[in-house]
Amino acid sequence: MTIKEQTFEKLSQELIKNLKKRNIDGYYFADSKSCVDAVLDMMPEKSSIAWGGSMTLKESGLMDALQSKDYTLIDRSAAKTPQESREIYAKTVLADYYLMSTNAMTIDGELINIDGNGNRVACLIQGPAHVFLIVGRNKVVSSVEGGIERVRNFASPPNAIRLNRNIPCGLTGFCHDCLSAECFCNQIVVTRRSGHTGRIKVFLINEDLGY
Repeated sequence: MTIKEQTFEKLSQELIKNLKKRNIDGYYFADSKSCVDAVLDMMPEKSSIAWGGSMTLKESGLMDALQSKDYTLIDRSAAKTPQESREIYAKTVLADYYLMSTNAMTIDGELINIDGNGNRVACLIQGPAHVFLIVGRNKVVSSVEGGIERVRNFASPPNAIRLNRNIPCGLTGFCHDCLSAECFCNQIVVTRRSGHTGRIKVFLINEDLGY
């Protein structure tokens, strides 16, 4: 069930408090524009910036906004060969800022992410100096178990269709717990706390964004 606007505005204060106890900074924004403006203000020009695949980043307008600033953008989609992909990933790990969303987030402040290749969760765990997560209200769940179910049955199927992946959930609309060659769900990572003060920041937006 989608969290309503007024409910999320009130809930965000609890979310920020629960993130804080996990050594993660949280911020609330009423809309995408105010969030994007704040994110850009926090990233000095000349910074190197990389990102993980995310419809939320695109829908919020952040990806377009990056083009208007003097940043060094590390774009993994520019790779033309496997070797170039490895080289770009090496630069990504050393980026000043890494942008992503989260597949789900519990009210208690835990971040749930499921990856196919693992590059996104790897950078969340370690590497880039700063990690910024842009999170719409539709990503908030009551428990880790509910978050995993959300990803498998509500996020992965439309992503499979969008990316033309040959996996069962793209055909049926629900998870089959598959072990297919193109499976999205190879890595399941729960971030229960950040070990580095000030590194992870969560930007909560009172909008439904991404899958």
